[in-house]
Amino acid sequence: MSINKVILLGLVGKDPEVRYFDRESCVAHFSLATSEREGKLPDGTQLPERTEWHNIVAYQDTARFVEQWVRRGAMLYVEGKLRYRTYVDRGGVQRYVTEIVADRIRFFDDPRKNESSPRIPKGSEQ
Repeated sequence: MSINKVILLGLVGKDPEVRYFDRESCVAHFSLATSEREGKLPDGTQLPERTEWHNIVAYQDTARFVEQWVRRGAMLYVEGKLRYRTYVDRGGVQRYVTEIVADRIRFFDDPRKNESSPRIPKGSEQ
């Protein structure tokens, strides 16, 4: 038995890009930033925050949900699986991609957000 499970809570870096292949098939891509403190030095000095950027991909209904609701700056909980893939770019160079294939996306309120920003309906989740 094996498990491939990723859980992230972070901020969306930019508005998602959504592509439709036909009426039913679509894919959404966006970046998600997670941050953590590295700790303290022996003298008590706080080390800087470290931010990791994750490539998130969603398909079909989840992609349509992302297209409708997800915007830059939103705080999201994302569950999915880790996937590695390669492709050859236009210059003939092989590129390697690490991404999270999202199975579940849920919104979290971010206390840093202005109260006048649009509200996502409670329980909005895909």
